[in-house]
Amino acid sequence: MTGGALTEDEKTEIRRFCGYAALGDVASGESSWRFFQNAGTLEWRLNTLAGSERKRLRYFLATLIQMERAVQSVSENLDTQAVSVWTRNTRELTERVRLFDWWRRRVCGFLGVIPGPDLRDHASVVV
Repeated sequence: MTGGALTEDEKTEIRRFCGYAALGDVASGESSWRFFQNAGTLEWRLNTLAGSERKRLRYFLATLIQMERAVQSVSENLDTQAVSVWTRNTRELTERVRLFDWWRRRVCGFLGVIPGPDLRDHASVVV
């Protein structure tokens, strides 16, 4: 893991894992961070991290990518209730998603930003 500048691909993945929507093409002049304070804070953080912080963020990113793949692979076993002595853990998907989201929130905490809309409780109403 290096402490060099974050690539656009890395920034895209970090935004996504932090629960923020895509920015769109900056050349269009309609980038969402200009209109939403929390997204702007995230952009500022991503562009001003110290080398050691970028290195740590890359560790988080590698962990999250691996965890996301594990969540996706759960679907391969959803159709199997029992095989010989093996029985599928019916809570596996829920447990993996909960752990994955916990790690996503840790990244938000590390960056000092509020989790984006994708990580918020969809049952709550903000007035």
